[in-house]
Amino acid sequence: MPHHSQPSALPTGTEPLSARHPRAVAAVRLSCLTSVTTSPDRQRSAVQRCVDHLGLQLVAEAWDLGVSARATSPFERPALSSWLQRPYAYEAVVWSHVDRAVRSVEHMTELIDWSRRHGRTLAFGMPEDDVPLVVTPLAGDSVIRRCMELARDAQREVETISARLTSCHATLREAGRYAGGLVPFGYRKAPHPSGSGWGLALDPETAPLVRSLVSEVRAGRSLTALARELNDQGVPVPRDRHAQLQGRRTGGRRHGRDFDRFRWTSGTLSKVLRSPSLKGHRTHGGQTVRDASGAPVLIGQPLLSEAEFDALQAALQARSNGTRRPRRPTSALLIGVVHCRGCSGRMYFAARKDCPYGDYVCRATARGDVCPAPAGVRSDWLEQYTLDCYRRATGKEAPATREDLLRDGVRVTVAKGRRGGGAERNRGPETSRLTFTIEGPAPQMD
Repeated sequence: MPHHSQPSALPTGTEPLSARHPRAVAAVRLSCLTSVTTSPDRQRSAVQRCVDHLGLQLVAEAWDLGVSARATSPFERPALSSWLQRPYAYEAVVWSHVDRAVRSVEHMTELIDWSRRHGRTLAFGMPEDDVPLVVTPLAGDSVIRRCMELARDAQREVETISARLTSCHATLREAGRYAGGLVPFGYRKAPHPSGSGWGLALDPETAPLVRSLVSEVRAGRSLTALARELNDQGVPVPRDRHAQLQGRRTGGRRHGRDFDRFRWTSGTLSKVLRSPSLKGHRTHGGQTVRDASGAPVLIGQPLLSEAEFDALQAALQARSNGTRRPRRPTSALLIGVVHCRGCSGRMYFAARKDCPYGDYVCRATARGDVCPAPAGVRSDWLEQYTLDCYRRATGKEAPATREDLLRDGVRVTVAKGRRGGGAERNRGPETSRLTFTIEGPAPQMD
């Protein structure tokens, strides 16, 4: 039997590739999973017919349910991405239809490039045509054009649906009705008082917690300390609480890692406490939605009064000391590449005042974690070490970008340094603290 849902190793005893029965991975994807949908089973049936038609041996299944093709490429989906990173384990990937694989021309281009680079076949069941669409590594122009046409059709369809939903949501917002999406923390979905559609009501489990947090903040407690306590107590973050109320599993994929549940951070807590939804306001983009007369549109019972909310914002603003500013895109070479050995988390660039270089440092506290051995290293040293290792591993002399390193699966881990060391500390990085690995295939040399 093939494996279901979560990617895993191939079954023990899997035979090597034969000319008659190449190995295949089935890919099943659905944007919105409900208890009554039959789409996953229908997709699997179409895949099975395609596998039988092509004489493939199905060895695994990657089920990505509740995953949008518009928002994620095949290489970002929890189950499928793990298989795409191990192309040596099979010869083909099979979907029921093109729109289950991609909903954009860009993502189709990425998928075809991947198949050519690794010599793997893409197959789409296409049940309405009764003939599978097969894209081999040497597929001709007519096949590629057909794939691109279907990807373009899927992209147009999702754009039309998105425009329709945007208009519908705007109407619901103006009427003070719940239009879907993440329910504000402290609330839960409830029938609208008008008897039509849905609104929000106070969540008996989290509303008292929000009021308690407001009191703690006004008493001078830091958001970092409060976030750590919430994690210690096992309180779900807003995203996980929303999943619980919807009867779905918590957690998900973030920064290339899978989590059973997410953790509170000072940033997450700040977002909850700064939201006008605490006053019962309907919000969009973090701002209050107003009616034609300029009055706030109410979507639920206020959790805080206007005076309580204003006092809370004053307390938060006082401790921010005017330092809050829009987040700027980073140009640091190793973001996503370098990790702390103490907690396995990403390290981030921290500038040094009046210095041409900075440091890569562990930011476990910003994630709501406590690292047992937080690491830090000078940025110019670490970047040069990484580029030198990358050139030796690939034989590639051209300047490497962050995208190059991420695409080829480069990972650098940094252990916590030791105190002291004298003048030799200024000669360069202590390489015994550093580990370089390259998980993906090295690029072909020219």
